[in-house]
Amino acid sequence: MTSPRVLDGTPLDAETLAFLTRPGLTRLWAAARTRLERNGLRPTGTIRLQHLDEPEREALSLLLAKSLTTSTVTIHLPDLDTRLRASAVGRGLAETLTELGPALTDRRAARDAAAAQRAGLWSAAEAALAATQLASQPWAARWLEETRRAGTVARQDGHTATTILDQAIRTLATLFPGPDAERSPAVWGRGELATRTTGSAHGLDDGTLLSRLVLRGITLASGTDFPVDAPGRRALWRLASVTPDEVSSTVLTYGLRPTGTTWGERTLRERADHNLETHLTLRELRALQLGMPSRTRIHVCENPRVVEAAADAGCTEPLVCTSGSATTVVLTLLDVLAAAGCAFAYHGDFDWPGIALANRVVERYGAEAWRMRAGDYEYLATRMQVHGTPQLLLTGPRVEAGWDAELAPAMEALGIALHEEAALDLLLEDLG
Repeated sequence: MTSPRVLDGTPLDAETLAFLTRPGLTRLWAAARTRLERNGLRPTGTIRLQHLDEPEREALSLLLAKSLTTSTVTIHLPDLDTRLRASAVGRGLAETLTELGPALTDRRAARDAAAAQRAGLWSAAEAALAATQLASQPWAARWLEETRRAGTVARQDGHTATTILDQAIRTLATLFPGPDAERSPAVWGRGELATRTTGSAHGLDDGTLLSRLVLRGITLASGTDFPVDAPGRRALWRLASVTPDEVSSTVLTYGLRPTGTTWGERTLRERADHNLETHLTLRELRALQLGMPSRTRIHVCENPRVVEAAADAGCTEPLVCTSGSATTVVLTLLDVLAAAGCAFAYHGDFDWPGIALANRVVERYGAEAWRMRAGDYEYLATRMQVHGTPQLLLTGPRVEAGWDAELAPAMEALGIALHEEAALDLLLEDLG
């Protein structure tokens, strides 16, 4: 056994130490240590030892100065503390256990300190949240409370927990700056966003606690479900205008004729001259200037088939396709064109998701509803019925059209969903 530690300048003598460390007292010291560490290191309460063997009864009898003849004993810790002080040990129970080693841990104090640290952690997080524009967004308080209840952050060491919460709040505040603030850029690369808010391009990589916290905030802000796989996570990032990279997603265009003189602008004009569609990546959009003639009218459609038909027909009007949903790269292009002074006319599917997407484009850009009013829907539905075209039933929750209060009731009354292709001949007429 190692030499005993000295607490008051007087170490335990060899004979006393040999007695205290005899095997018959091992269970006593273990039980006493457990009780003291729970009691704030105070010798209070009792311990009960059962199934004592002969060496244990002998050692305990000598230590307690009373004969033990049964296999069970209840020991009052205050009495044991007094007995140790009065004996050759010359010190209380806590000091004795400390010398026998290892050092005692005040678990109550540790719990209190941990609780205080957790309280400070969440108090600081609430203050950090309140200092941003997130304070006015109801989902943000819910996000912080759910994060607290989950307990994952609090299980990190203090510095890590504070850093993660601070970075998560900073990232969400960057993505959701509020109605009166301008976000620059309008679309983020994930590495770029991570560098801005964490200092590392990999700070928001998949699998990190920080990325999970930010994605949870995005789900609450957008009213969507938390993704269960990698494609779902990428889609959720894009919903918040964050792209995992700048080349994998594209926006389908046709007939764009920017006025710039760079190679990219010249290429777009040449492809328009040859009635060719063009897929643009986010990387290309960042490099293009896309200056357009004043008040150029851009038609926006939902389905690639419209672009294909426009190219086949040699249409002359410029066209942008959302390809079923306004992803980050689509919105980036429309933002750039809007900044250049372009006006928009939007057409999509006559179903509830199509109306929701149309609302998003119409509200964001003040776009004109392009053949998407109640009369247009009724005409197309009637035409399909006359031609005997099989009908697609309208399903899902109703969505009001922000540009025409009569459209949703008309769709609900007929109960027919119409894909954009049902109006293809009409759209091609408008596209020249």
